[in-house]
Amino acid sequence: MKKLLLLVAGLVFSCNSAQKTVDKTSETSNTIADPIPYANSITQEDLKEHLYIYASDDFEGRETGTPGQKKAIAYLKAQYEAINVPAAKSDGDYFQKVPLEIGKVPEGGISIDGQTFELGTDVLTFSAANGSYNQLIYVGYGIEENNYSDYKGMDVAGKLVLIKAGEPVNADGTYVISGSDEKSVWSDMSDAIGKKTVLAREKGAAGVLYYDDQNFPRFKRYFEFMKNNKSGKMSLKQDQDDDFMILMNKNSVIALKSDIDEDHTPKTVNSKISFEVKSTNDKIDSENVIALIKGTEKPEEYVVISSHLDHIGISANGEINNGADDDGSGSVALLEIAQAFKSASDKGNGPKRSIVFLHVTGEEKGLLGSQYYTDQDPILPLEQTVANLNIDMIGRIDPKREGDRNYIYLIGSDKLSTDLHNLSEEINAKYTNIELDYKYNDENDPNRFYYRSDHYNFAKNNIPIIFYFNGTHADYHRPGDTPDKINYDLLENRTRLVFYTAWEVANRAEKVVVDKPTK
Repeated sequence: MKKLLLLVAGLVFSCNSAQKTVDKTSETSNTIADPIPYANSITQEDLKEHLYIYASDDFEGRETGTPGQKKAIAYLKAQYEAINVPAAKSDGDYFQKVPLEIGKVPEGGISIDGQTFELGTDVLTFSAANGSYNQLIYVGYGIEENNYSDYKGMDVAGKLVLIKAGEPVNADGTYVISGSDEKSVWSDMSDAIGKKTVLAREKGAAGVLYYDDQNFPRFKRYFEFMKNNKSGKMSLKQDQDDDFMILMNKNSVIALKSDIDEDHTPKTVNSKISFEVKSTNDKIDSENVIALIKGTEKPEEYVVISSHLDHIGISANGEINNGADDDGSGSVALLEIAQAFKSASDKGNGPKRSIVFLHVTGEEKGLLGSQYYTDQDPILPLEQTVANLNIDMIGRIDPKREGDRNYIYLIGSDKLSTDLHNLSEEINAKYTNIELDYKYNDENDPNRFYYRSDHYNFAKNNIPIIFYFNGTHADYHRPGDTPDKINYDLLENRTRLVFYTAWEVANRAEKVVVDKPTK
């Protein structure tokens, strides 16, 4: 078993270079080697040894941008170096800088035809907004897709835009975009506001007023939490800080357009509007860690296995939130999966497609590290990424769940690809026989876990995903999430399942088929 030594001084980590070996002869490139010997190198003992270091007090809860997070990335880098798995970046750097900032809670308000609305009551924003306008462009739902566009004939460049939540409906009650009874992503609570705002900015809008009376209370609670705790919202640093988005409720929007609920037709609205919202931003230094095993036959196709390296840090009372399950379990699982693939590669049985080991930062702050990787700097092309297997909490048992303890919740396996879902089921039946529980895969799941971990940033780009998750527990986001409470036999089984699934996706003749792409 590897002997791992944490050298706290200088954040230098080292480990015994002796690696687990597999007594198996190399197989020819036109066959798929037996993965069992390599999966068997993933052991409870090694997972435990990693996790007792990674989720120790020395790492101070691994909060994004803190010294504890720096210790975490140094540890991950040292482990990949020790097993000779190289960095994914061409310059040999394991770290992908993720530009983050914390916007302090803004202060001020907006004026509409002489009527003032203070920030935090009927209008909300999380960034600065300044300027005066004598008119705005109302673009209805603010949607543009296929043959439908709310921007048709409207020039919004340099202008203020008003958008409302929702999407157009036909006279028979069906939705215009989907052509059916099903709502499209333009109505999704988590995604629509971002899609509509980005679209407006792409068309040159100087600022966006967004009316969403239904979700306004949710954003208001978050604003009040930030204000009461004197904390700001962490986000990806924006290259252009001049534009802004103001969220409005019914009380404020009727001062602009009293018939907004009934009127869906884009038009120019004459109104005198001024903004005076002040906010300052602090830069945050943080990184993703990315390693790569290059494919032997299809090196330009990529299977991404991901977990988030961060946690929530130290509580106000000084208690450390170690995050052993969330997501220390996923972080150390990636290290063991990488070693298993490297052992196979050293025996001449390297994966036919490239395997990417992606440890992302800022998940707890809003999936920021994975968002940066997919939306701003995909160092390996997304169009050549065949699947993402995301691991976020696989070391504990959901106390509310009844049944076999040898289970895992699977989320998203069938959302984009029937092929990936069937492959996952077949691989589990063949090798691990874990009970696959799809409870949280339900579209109507109130927890909305499908949207709450890093796989979602891949899924929104039509990359098939599987999210592996054991459910929450009493220690979730609390100091009690410590390494001694991990079920290491389950962690071993679940990690092996991810390895076997990645092995099949990487080595099969054809790429996973996307038969249900998002619109």
